[in-house]
Amino acid sequence: MSTKTILITGATDGIGKAAALRLAALGHTLLIHGRNAGKLAATADELRAVAGAGPVETWQADISDLAATARLAREIRGAHNQIDVLINNAGVYKLDHPVLPDGQDVRFVVNTMAPALLTRLLLGAIPADGRIIHLSSAAQAPVDLKALAGERPLEPMAAYAQSKLALTIWSQALAAELGPDGPVSLAVNPGSLLATNMVRKGFGVAGSDIGIGADILVRAALSDEFAGATGRYFDNDSGKLAAPHGEAADAQKVAQVVEAIEARIAGYLQG
Repeated sequence: MSTKTILITGATDGIGKAAALRLAALGHTLLIHGRNAGKLAATADELRAVAGAGPVETWQADISDLAATARLAREIRGAHNQIDVLINNAGVYKLDHPVLPDGQDVRFVVNTMAPALLTRLLLGAIPADGRIIHLSSAAQAPVDLKALAGERPLEPMAAYAQSKLALTIWSQALAAELGPDGPVSLAVNPGSLLATNMVRKGFGVAGSDIGIGADILVRAALSDEFAGATGRYFDNDSGKLAAPHGEAADAQKVAQVVEAIEARIAGYLQG
């Protein structure tokens, strides 16, 4: 198998780190993103120590800041002509300060807007046979457009579930835009209540084997089984491609959600 250049956001912890360790063992070039410089350096050292590991690069940014997300994308684009796989893994749930100064809920920014912005800015480097994997969730709920716009506060689970459905909807729309001959755009629920810090802090439970989520991300990134799955949603709880929340099939609501996401990131696409 030829090695690939793979960018993973939120790769210093949880499912992202576990997937990176598996991908390192396969010799792929890894671009790992994180918010904390110390954790990034430690994770890179761990990945480089894996037998058979290929090159590992670190990329630091706080993607709750869309301007920082745009800078990250442009810096990566400047360093790499080709990114074979983009795994939009970073996500947040319960936070001490869930609302940004502009009123935007951090869950929507990190879980929905930042992946969309990063993808848009990196599309030119992703080949036709490349893959864009968006971390979705079994927790999906109808998207409140006012909350998406930062005009209505939400409880943590509502914000999280809505942000994940919004990203799933956007992933579908991107696939339709790129067409069957473009890169695969796939939304993946890696598994419910896995042993991540998010689950421990958010739900107070230890969680299931994190390898369940890491394994499906590696498959989604590399396996031929997903070569024709663009625009789909893979539910790892059931182990198959499935229908997301019914709102993802409502053409009018889909158009509204996609328009809102695109409008939010539009100002960061230039420059």
